[in-house]
Amino acid sequence: MHLPPDWLDTFSSYNAALTRRQFFRQSGTGLGVAALASLLGQRTLAATASATPPPPWMIAPKAKRAIYISLIGAPSQLDLFDYKPGLASRFKEDLKDYLAREGERLTGMTSKQEKFPLAPSIFKFAQHGQSGTWISELLPWTAKMADDICVIRSMKTDAINHEPANQLMYTGTMQNGKPSIGSWLAYGLGSANQDLPAFVVLHAKHTSPFSNVQAISARLWGSAFLPGKHAGVSFRGSGDPVLYLNDAPGIPRELRRSMLDGLEQLNRRSYEAIGDPEIQTRTQQYEMAFRMQASIPELADLAREPESTFQLYGDEARVRGSFASSALMARRLVERGVRFVQIFHRGWDQHGTLPRDLASQCKDVDQACYGLVQDLKQRGLLDDTLVIWGGEFGRTVYCQGTLTETNYGRDHHPRCFSLWLAGAGIKGGTVHGETDDFSYNVVKDPVHIRDLHATMLQLMGIDHERLTFKFQGLDQRLTGVLPSQVVQGILA
Repeated sequence: MHLPPDWLDTFSSYNAALTRRQFFRQSGTGLGVAALASLLGQRTLAATASATPPPPWMIAPKAKRAIYISLIGAPSQLDLFDYKPGLASRFKEDLKDYLAREGERLTGMTSKQEKFPLAPSIFKFAQHGQSGTWISELLPWTAKMADDICVIRSMKTDAINHEPANQLMYTGTMQNGKPSIGSWLAYGLGSANQDLPAFVVLHAKHTSPFSNVQAISARLWGSAFLPGKHAGVSFRGSGDPVLYLNDAPGIPRELRRSMLDGLEQLNRRSYEAIGDPEIQTRTQQYEMAFRMQASIPELADLAREPESTFQLYGDEARVRGSFASSALMARRLVERGVRFVQIFHRGWDQHGTLPRDLASQCKDVDQACYGLVQDLKQRGLLDDTLVIWGGEFGRTVYCQGTLTETNYGRDHHPRCFSLWLAGAGIKGGTVHGETDDFSYNVVKDPVHIRDLHATMLQLMGIDHERLTFKFQGLDQRLTGVLPSQVVQGILA
């Protein structure tokens, strides 16, 4: 095959034209504007803001940032927020016939049980705040902020096992290869701080010695088909928060800058020849890493915090990698303009010895969650920061394994579970939704995970039906194509 002498120029021109078409198509849906926002500096954007119309997906935002406290393993709604006093008199009642009538899908862990004895919670509940929200004795610090939070008791999901349930909760689908919530927000909103990632992930160490700790995959904070720069950046719980903060020995800062400038020129030539957007992504990530070398040390220096801060979050906040330390770090991140911070805390999968293990897990997070909300409030940040707390599904009213008066376990339950929200646009001091007498089915105001996602996006100033990305011939979106709606009942 003989190629014309100017084939390279022709090929480069074709790639450039294709890139322009992609750019204008994305600009038409607002996503090009968001991508441009993350590339251009704040001064440039400020100078051109008056001439740039808002993208069509943009609506009036309540929140500028969000913190998602992800409790991996699924905390028991029956023992924390969904008070069922009528169950006490039905201790050990066999629910086998009831489950058969409901057509319940059981996991392999309990499907072979001959009996399904009802296990009432052994923990005391009380009403708190002016709202009178019922909260378990396991969460005394959370109870103090009952009027700041909105408890949703009517959450439901489609998954019954952890990995697909977590993928549905954090990516909007049980299928692999879809972007996470944080990646969608980073893509749609861009960054508010050019020296830090838009999406940061913290992995809090669990201190409970008896917990069943579920493994999780990077898919839960990955960008999938979105540009790679929108993936969550994981901060480490020990040592430097991110690797390679310091330049290699013998490499002064000026030389590092010169090396990156040379690399940028090579990457630009490759992009002009090939048109692969991931080349641009790599260049942007090199630049972000260079800027983070200066911004991260100050961010991670908790010694700058006053003693009152550690009294608020608890002494564990002094321990790098603890949940309390992660909660404090989340506040410092959003304070500096990070759009979305996700704290993963594992060990909430109580199939047995629930009274012991759940109490330990709650102690690990309770005061720090209270401290985070109050810290945001006193700094004037809670009004435009959304906080979400919860797991991937609920737990069964029947016992898994042996039931005694002081010990029981609970299996996975997708039909109903509880979580809470606080902050920007949320109606504090409210309880949304109801479940039946067994905390088994939702009987009022059901909230599917897709509805939660739609609500989160709206609070962040995004119409969930219009924030899309073309992939495999489809306009992909976080909430998918199945029905979803904003949960108006929890909005202030």
